[in-house]
Amino acid sequence: MTSRQVDVLVVGAGPAGLVTASLLATAGARVEVLEREQTPGGVPRHCAHRGFGAWPRALTGPDHARVLTASAERAGADVRTGVTALDWAGPRTLTTVGPPGAETLAARAVVLATGARERPRAARLVPGTRPAGVYTTGELQQAVHLYGQHIGTRAVIVGAEAVSHAAAGTVRAAGAEVVALVTELSRAPAATIRTLDARLRHRTPVLTGTAVTELLGHGRLSGVRVRRRDGRTATLSCDTVVFTGDFVPDHELARRGGLTLDPGTRGPAVDGALRTSRPGVFAVGSVLHAAESAATAAREGAHAATAVLDWLTDGPGPGPKGLHWPTGVPLVTDPPLLRIAPNRVTPGDRFPYLLRTALPLPRPVLHVTQDGRPLHRERFSLTTAGPHRPLTLTARWTHRVDPGGGPVHVSVA
Repeated sequence: MTSRQVDVLVVGAGPAGLVTASLLATAGARVEVLEREQTPGGVPRHCAHRGFGAWPRALTGPDHARVLTASAERAGADVRTGVTALDWAGPRTLTTVGPPGAETLAARAVVLATGARERPRAARLVPGTRPAGVYTTGELQQAVHLYGQHIGTRAVIVGAEAVSHAAAGTVRAAGAEVVALVTELSRAPAATIRTLDARLRHRTPVLTGTAVTELLGHGRLSGVRVRRRDGRTATLSCDTVVFTGDFVPDHELARRGGLTLDPGTRGPAVDGALRTSRPGVFAVGSVLHAAESAATAAREGAHAATAVLDWLTDGPGPGPKGLHWPTGVPLVTDPPLLRIAPNRVTPGDRFPYLLRTALPLPRPVLHVTQDGRPLHRERFSLTTAGPHRPLTLTARWTHRVDPGGGPVHVSVA
């Protein structure tokens, strides 16, 4: 086993990791990016639709992945593929395995950009047989766009959010028919225009209040059994089913390192500088909030790069800028809000907060309090904020937080 040292070790070469690496390398840091897949770029590399990057020069996902990778490499970052970070060998030291063999990599700072994954059929406890033709969105996109595989002729999409419609587009691109999009929610969570486009232009039913209760078939999927909220059941004939959404952070490395995890997001707990509970270790992207857009991940990568540079300059001590490693006050959400990220707050944090809600909220008003003391009130002009759509809370109130006080609560009126 060989040992090396770099300034910054970035684990994950998705949009968040690549943007972080690019900016840090531009600033003169020795940066190494580890990616377990054979191609860098993260999820966008197998999303063939447009919409990535800045309008009006929006790119397809693969093009966007190539642009981000080229930018990081031009800046001087060493992007290594086929390399897996296995475990921690010290506070900022990782054991890895890849084509050169096993290595121990030590760094002055570590950035976790390990992303998120969709829960497969087994994790969703959907009973039935174990036939071929069962996919998650990522598996479907890789099969179609990366490997050109045949996926079947008739597909049911489990879910009706934005990623579900993207999966439906992939099914159609593969020459198959979309039988229906199925969601347990009482109303379709995607933007109305996308639901109408599916129903009117593509003649695809979007079944709300409907759950997939069983997979049917031996050898190859032959159908799925669904149940309506009123108890009625039916069988949808299909040879492919795609489970979409229901993302969870890929937090295994954070968990093995003993980093504090946030119970709401299930990812590493971070403050407004995206600092985890371990000094010198940062986290960015969908490992913090599974899963937001590539643009959100890129913004977090840019923000984290500044915090990492401060750490490299000042280190763990007070330093010339008074830098230290605060634990932060826990930031928690009250129902029906599901989660918030960042989820620790220190006075002076300036990075905005992303929230998700479990229920539709007509014209929501958010209240931020600490120990019963009002810190902030913010009204949103949205007609309705719903599940699977982020709410952004400003950070203009963080200077009012008492570092020695209790948790800060975010509630909705």
